[in-house]
Amino acid sequence: MDLIDRYLNAVAAQLPQDQRADIVAELRDMILSRYEEKEEALGRPLTEAEQEEILRDIGHPLAVAARYGSGPQHVVGPELFPWWMFAVKVGVIAIAALTAIGFVARVLVGDVEVGRAIGQAFHSIFQSAIMVVGFATIAGFIIERQKEKPRFLREWRVKDLGLFEFGGGLNAETVSRGLSEGDWSVKAKPRNGGQTSPMMRAAGSAVGWTVVLLWWVGWLPITHTTPETLGSVVGGVDYGRMLGEIHTLLYWPVIVFGLARIAFDLARAAQPRNVRFTALGDVAFGGAEAALFVWLWLWSPMSKVIFVPTIEAFVDRVRLMIESGWWPAPSILMLCVAFGFIVAVCKVFASLTRLATGQDKRN
Repeated sequence: MDLIDRYLNAVAAQLPQDQRADIVAELRDMILSRYEEKEEALGRPLTEAEQEEILRDIGHPLAVAARYGSGPQHVVGPELFPWWMFAVKVGVIAIAALTAIGFVARVLVGDVEVGRAIGQAFHSIFQSAIMVVGFATIAGFIIERQKEKPRFLREWRVKDLGLFEFGGGLNAETVSRGLSEGDWSVKAKPRNGGQTSPMMRAAGSAVGWTVVLLWWVGWLPITHTTPETLGSVVGGVDYGRMLGEIHTLLYWPVIVFGLARIAFDLARAAQPRNVRFTALGDVAFGGAEAALFVWLWLWSPMSKVIFVPTIEAFVDRVRLMIESGWWPAPSILMLCVAFGFIVAVCKVFASLTRLATGQDKRN
């Protein structure tokens, strides 16, 4: 088998079956024509090295076969690339935030020394960022090969562009200044006084809950932590086992809540000016969050260390912490659950006000 046959066989292997014979015949004629022109110019037959040089000029078989392909010759094209980059940026920011929370929690409970926790945090951010890039690239690959462009590329509206305020401070200039000068502050402030648009809030919530759900089910390793490993034995109480029991009991409820929350956030991102729709959803989700904190307080495995029967007992426990300067883990958890319940109730009342008036003062 001569060089031409080997070359054409490699090209043919990458071509569709129904077009293979015609394309190979066309390429063979072109190659033989170039051989003849070169031989006439030199006045002698071509050596094998000269033949191979002509084939290299024509192109590698993979590249030549790609010229006859019907689909796009890229994974993410120039029109979709800014969207791809924005999605990656938002995902990495959410991962970094959740990793920081896990890092602080592990250090506070003494699960790992600070130096090791820092190393694991950077490793987890890098590993999770690769997953985000992979998912975004797969999505971009699929979108690029659709016959019709998605609606978000064709029918965007100026009033919804507040979404792209998210992560606006994370750009090449900010990163360069931070690395060289240690200044990570965002110099420019938004004209609206720092307020975020409804679409941005919805998108940020959807991304955040997606990351939380992936971590909850164990598909996204954040700082090498699971709910169980966030705890340790302190004061004779096995908080790791306690959190493991809570994780088991809440596994499916949290998944259902998270999926419902993501679906709601995507829906309100599609209609960001529908204040009453957003308020109604916030009432429902705020009520669910309040119910969770009530369960943690009264019936969960954690209740045996945080429960106090009266407001007076709660106040006495807080006063004892302040006066003694000693903040035991049960008291800290008690405050966290109580604060979470108060925030959830306030969210419900604020949402009821927006539902009644149809106005959102945050916009």
